[in-house]
Amino acid sequence: MSTIAPKGQKWTYEDYAKLPEDGQRHEIIAGEHYVNASPSTQHQHVSKRLQYQLYTKIELAGLGVLFDAPIDVQLSEFDIVQPDLVIILNDNIRKITPTKIKVAPNLVVEILSPSTGDYDRTIKKDLYERSGVCEYWIVDPFEQQVDQWVLQNGKLALLPKSNVLQLTFVNGVEVDLDTVW
Repeated sequence: MSTIAPKGQKWTYEDYAKLPEDGQRHEIIAGEHYVNASPSTQHQHVSKRLQYQLYTKIELAGLGVLFDAPIDVQLSEFDIVQPDLVIILNDNIRKITPTKIKVAPNLVVEILSPSTGDYDRTIKKDLYERSGVCEYWIVDPFEQQVDQWVLQNGKLALLPKSNVLQLTFVNGVEVDLDTVW
């Protein structure tokens, strides 16, 4: 089984689905294949603490569902990513299939690793903006801060930094970053 897209062609979900399970994170953006190593323990601690707060305030409250990596999010034929955390509100739950999510999430969270900072801040941010992701958090566990990007008129706009993040796409849900670090 080939794991390489045909020469001169963009990778598709079909090519992506043929990749072997190798413990690395594979993503396709604009038909290009990207590979990142598994996350660090610090990354996983931050992910778990964010996930706990979001799970209790979104999923347990019956507002939607929360997924953690690895989960495939197919944003187009040539764009398949595995964000660290993803929230899909109830109005889009029907776009969740047994193998992947086929809709722009309401929230995407990417937790930086030393090797992914530029990738998450540029390539993935541009993809999430083009795809219509409502809100995008870039979590920096080293600086202990979160860049909260919100879709406004088709562009992701950076909100002022805060230790308490208020979700902009659902009322009354906030995350206390003091409990994350």
